[in-house]
Amino acid sequence: MSGSMMGSPVPNEHETVGAYALGILDDAEATAFEAHLATCEWCAQQLDELAGMEPMLAALADLPGSGTPAIGESLSAKPSPRIVNKLVDEVSEHRAQKRRRSMYMVAAAAALIIGGPFVAIAANGGDSDGGPKQNQVLAATPKELFESMSDKVSATDSSTGVSATVAMQEKAWGTSLGLELKGVKGPLKCSLIAVGTNGERWTASTWSVGKWGYGIPNGKTAESKQPLYIGGAVAPAQNDIDHFEVVDSDGNKLVQVAA
Repeated sequence: MSGSMMGSPVPNEHETVGAYALGILDDAEATAFEAHLATCEWCAQQLDELAGMEPMLAALADLPGSGTPAIGESLSAKPSPRIVNKLVDEVSEHRAQKRRRSMYMVAAAAALIIGGPFVAIAANGGDSDGGPKQNQVLAATPKELFESMSDKVSATDSSTGVSATVAMQEKAWGTSLGLELKGVKGPLKCSLIAVGTNGERWTASTWSVGKWGYGIPNGKTAESKQPLYIGGAVAPAQNDIDHFEVVDSDGNKLVQVAA
């Protein structure tokens, strides 16, 4: 940074130029800073001098003991140690936030596979104006996921009156499942079990059935008249599954469906 700038104190609001140069402001913050930048010659000059520093700061942010003023010695424009330390800290925090967001996405995906709405992350080919690729979140309800699978098997248990249709789709990691359940009354806690050809049992999902149940034609509530849709997944390949069982929490079989 220029000598005339280095000799004067830097107002706090001007230090936002570092975060702006690194691209770590959110849209609202970036818009507010750009309005400030239009009338601030000091920030405009700082922005020019900080251009190109992000890769070096990013590398330092990943190293133990980063934030040393020694970085200034390798730059043609030498910022003060205070500004360098602040910028490196900003990169470190920004990267930590990105890692936390990634962990939250993994945890959410695992929970949703068990029984909630299905969520998939897909990369598109870029914006129509030639912009960079972006991630899109494609969401589907358990019913939509069930209906999207063409391979389905059904059965009704004559003693319990429970009917089940299991939809299957083979994946590289195992088998994705969808369940449509009718004629079940509660209160119950149930599970969908996949039984392998070798006798091994895998729990695909678990859920609760309320007092009035699901899929009851003369049900007392609108919800109880509708089938219950549940999503799930198991590790075995589809060809390694012999049949499916819907069981309650006491291990009583409500219905069995051949795979």
